[in-house]
Amino acid sequence: MEIKRYRVYIAGPVTKGIYVENMRQAIEAADVISERGHFPFTPHLFDLWALMSPVKKNQTFMFEQVSHWLQFCDIIVRLPGESSGADREVSMAYDKGIPVYYGVQEFKESPHWAEGIPEEAKEKGA
Repeated sequence: MEIKRYRVYIAGPVTKGIYVENMRQAIEAADVISERGHFPFTPHLFDLWALMSPVKKNQTFMFEQVSHWLQFCDIIVRLPGESSGADREVSMAYDKGIPVYYGVQEFKESPHWAEGIPEEAKEKGA
């Protein structure tokens, strides 16, 4: 059985709503996705980079960063919550023909999820 492991872009709110909850939601999604054997990309962590870096990062810089990485991802998981940035990322994905799943659960019900590492393979250290 061939195992496919996908690069999964996690799109969702960062600054709208409760910041810490948005970060938690993204990191929890990344955990679930990586446990299946896929490779999550969490652009939310760019915000931490911007907060902690002594070099000022503006919105244009951050958008260029995530836009660049988006083109290398195989799938997008759009997390719930209002976010014009995440909506823009989803639109870009559609333009590039990248599959979009609305929430981790929808991704888990997809054929792409089923192609990840089976549980028995994970237990053997694959």
